[in-house]
Amino acid sequence: MSFAGMTQLAYEPAVLVVAPDPGLRGELSAELSGGGYQVTARPTGTAALRVLGERVVDLIVVDRDTPDLVRLGRRQAVFPARPPVLCVTACEFLGELVPVLGTRVEDYVTKPWHGAELLARAQVLLRHRGATAPASTLRHGDLLLDDVVRQAWRGERALDVTPTEYRLLRYLLLNAGRVLSKEQLADHVWGEDREDGTTERLVSRLRRKVDRTDPRLIHTHRGFGYRLGMGR
Repeated sequence: MSFAGMTQLAYEPAVLVVAPDPGLRGELSAELSGGGYQVTARPTGTAALRVLGERVVDLIVVDRDTPDLVRLGRRQAVFPARPPVLCVTACEFLGELVPVLGTRVEDYVTKPWHGAELLARAQVLLRHRGATAPASTLRHGDLLLDDVVRQAWRGERALDVTPTEYRLLRYLLLNAGRVLSKEQLADHVWGEDREDGTTERLVSRLRRKVDRTDPRLIHTHRGFGYRLGMGR
């Protein structure tokens, strides 16, 4: 298959992930990013409050074990466009979560959680809120990504990308033409900063797979970051 034209843009609902455990925080962020959501991840309720004060958030996914959740729950309820709350918890009843969070909880998934259930419940909450669902396909020139099958193609060639490489490529494609910093890429792909060199190595691996054919699509802007697009 081959495609021409510019990137097909889609609105990515903004999700705020709040979890103190870095492993859980990373797993939730990765699953939601791969499902087409723009994810910001923070370890505490206090840090999450700062995000809510700076930008619009469509959904909050929060770990029940976050120690300062009551403060987040009570404060986030006063924002004019209060985002719905999806809780990851060991509780078996929704009513048990209200005293913990100090606010209304729209839905929850129980530990151990499953990716398909997490995405399905997120979609339902966003649909009720009136947010646009993520598009299933994105394209730029002859580059195509399909979120249903989690596969990428360059022309007729299927790209053998890992889940992490797919998330990076998807974010670059959604921002085609824009230079993205290493910090922006790390925050989207992993939900938090990574050790020095991690982003560079990931971009390098992805470039070897994407840019085996001309024209080159992934460009380095030294001192600034990376850009996906036609031309230098």
